[in-house]
Amino acid sequence: MTKLVEVSDAGHVRTIRLNRPEKKNALSLQLAWAVIAAVDEAAQDDDVWVVALTGSGDAFCAGLDLTGSEPHSPYPPMTAQLDDIGWVGQFLLAIRKRCDKPVVGGINGVAVGAGLGLAMATDVRLIAHSARLMAGYTRIGGSPDAGLTITLPQAMGYEKAMRFMMENRTLTGEEAVQWGLAGEAVADADFHARLAEYCAQLCEWSPITLRLLKRGMVKSYESHDMEQQLRYEVANIGRAFRSEDGQEARRAFLEKRKPVFTGR
Repeated sequence: MTKLVEVSDAGHVRTIRLNRPEKKNALSLQLAWAVIAAVDEAAQDDDVWVVALTGSGDAFCAGLDLTGSEPHSPYPPMTAQLDDIGWVGQFLLAIRKRCDKPVVGGINGVAVGAGLGLAMATDVRLIAHSARLMAGYTRIGGSPDAGLTITLPQAMGYEKAMRFMMENRTLTGEEAVQWGLAGEAVADADFHARLAEYCAQLCEWSPITLRLLKRGMVKSYESHDMEQQLRYEVANIGRAFRSEDGQEARRAFLEKRKPVFTGR
């Protein structure tokens, strides 16, 4: 059986690669928890100074797999393994709070919904020219989760974040840089080499310096309670998905038609 997450080391760089290319790395529960476990393991390994997070094939992560056979709760995505934050909130907690090493997002292709949340949880991002970023919640009758109400306003500012999500915009590589969602756009053919090069360059600095730098940056943004905000997100998306409009939005999405909303 193919591993859902591939982990490899080069010097002091640990690369974590989502490996479900036939589904554009869409998130099953197993894949989501495997990513979290891989980040947690990298955080505990003193030989790892920098972590790269990227996808296999032509996608970074297409979000929650809505077509899979796994059971879905009206409170997606949640499990009994942790509290009401669930795996969708654990992305941000694992990358920002539990891992004090720089995590570089290698956004090699599409990142949507929770996949965008995973991308935005990383500390800095390189993005391929052809990659596409979209929140996607409005088209399935949901509200943002995966920490996006925290990370998008941090990256873009309040109004741009509102417009990006309300208008269901799609941003490609260079547009994403202009909007503040990534720091560097890279030609597709050069992407993986540039990601490796960038991470190796970071390893030229003291790992103690990098870890303390990240701790300070994360601490500066924690004037609000991150876990409380993540619970608020999950509660909101649960309400949205339980509504009649939410159910209609997902039916229309799968049936490739325009939804008809009633406000219920």
